[in-house]
Formats: sequence, structure tokens, C-alpha cells
Amino acid sequence: MQKVYLRKPKATADYTSQQQNKILHFSLQDSLPAGHIMVLNTHFGTLSYLACDEMNIPRLLKQEQFTNTEMSVLMPLLELFPYYCPYEVLYAHFYAGGKASEADIVKAREHLEDAMAEGIWDQEMRPVRCALSRTRLKMRSFNVDISSILATGYILLVTGEPDEEEEYEESRKAVAGRR
Repeated sequence: MQKVYLRKPKATADYTSQQQNKILHFSLQDSLPAGHIMVLNTHFGTLSYLACDEMNIPRLLKQEQFTNTEMSVLMPLLELFPYYCPYEVLYAHFYAGGKASEADIVKAREHLEDAMAEGIWDQEMRPVRCALSRTRLKMRSFNVDISSILATGYILLVTGEPDEEEEYEESRKAVAGRR
């Protein structure tokens, strides 16, 4: 006679806790107006700009999709806001796929110091700067700029809230012009 074995279910993590790790909220230290927030879905690479209306119902104002490479430089900038993000932190996150440890950052710092001594620092940072350039273009739609600090790193600068009324008027005129 054949024996029957019952499988014990594997212990799985709670689905909501898994999802919370993938969705991060950034208020940018009160740089955004009250009721406004940026939400980053790390799984899909989407950054959304949300605002609550008078009835406390969130509305999506802007959304951009970022590649994994762009996410690897965007994450440390958002996490360190309002402070600057040193070159070695960006370099470590870029080459660690967005998940750099303290040891990775120390190695990146030593590597960049060696590159500076050898005169190849620009070559080492070129891929990171290229990713930052693409990220900067996408962040401008949120009225957030990525600014370089000479010989130090990069910093996020909030230039104001996205002007949804102006964009609404432009899109309305564009639709009316097609008729």
C-alpha cells in the first residue's frame, strides 16, 4: 500500500509587508505643499506625485517610469534628501544595483580615491553621470532638479510644485486645436 504524505505549507511572509517594502513614500522634508507626496514603486520603477484634494482623496498629478539604472541613482538621492549624496554613495549604489551596503560604499570611496590619483576619475564616474542625466530629465517634470556640487556629490533641489492647472490648459488647447 502506498503511503500518503501531507505537505506542510511553507511559511510565507505577509503579502502586505512585502508590498510595503516595494512602495516608498517621500514628503521631501516639507518641501512639497501640504497634502502632496511622492510615491516610489521600486518593483515597477514608477515615481508618482500625489496630492490630496479637499475631501482627502488622493489624485495622481504626475508619473514617470525609471529604468533599473536610473533607479539605482535616484534611490540614494531621495533617501538622503535634503542632504547631498556623495559621489561614493552614488557609485556604490550604481554598481550594486541600487542596494549598496556600508562596506560597498567604503570600497567605492577607496576606488574613487585611487581613480583620482591615477587621473581616471572622470572615466569611472561617466556611467553614473550618464544615468544621472537621464534621471534629471525625468525628475524635471516633478519640478525637482538634480544639481551637482563641485568635488562633493549631487543634491535634489525642489523648484516648486508641478503646475497641474497650466498643463491642463495646455492639453485642453491642444485638443481644441485638433477639432
